[in-house]
Amino acid sequence: MTIRPLLYLDVDGVLNPVLLGPGFAAHDLMDHLVLLSADHAAWLHELSARYELVWATTWEHGANTHIAPLLDLPALPVVEFSRYRSRPDDPRFEGPQSLLARKWAPLLRHAGRRPFAWVDDVMPDGLVRCGRRRPDRLLLPVDPARGLRRHHVDRLLACPPRPAITRS
Repeated sequence: MTIRPLLYLDVDGVLNPVLLGPGFAAHDLMDHLVLLSADHAAWLHELSARYELVWATTWEHGANTHIAPLLDLPALPVVEFSRYRSRPDDPRFEGPQSLLARKWAPLLRHAGRRPFAWVDDVMPDGLVRCGRRRPDRLLLPVDPARGLRRHHVDRLLACPPRPAITRS
């Protein structure tokens, strides 16, 4: 049995872009204007054949309550960032990037040794560059103004992360 890689999905800036574009509908969710696209729904269904989809968003379980039904998605597993507590073995980031540890460390813990892709609008270039050397990770930054685009989906489908080779 082949285990599919995980695909960590952010909401704001990825599925909910800053700018209203063609094909997006506005929704009032929890006193926020949220822009969602039927294209995203279709693309996520397409990606679910290759990946196990996981919410990696500050919406946490609210993504299953409010976002998933509008994208015709089932309830997905959730990485709980609000429960993050720093550990001595967490990755370290300097300066303004230090807040990234609040997402990156929980993602790494959740993934364990499984290969994963991460789609987010807040991802430092240095982390993306380091990820390029890892066949078990695909870090895909998204422009928050436009959100997830077809070329991102094509990249995820063409080059899914694969298990790292361990040497004994």
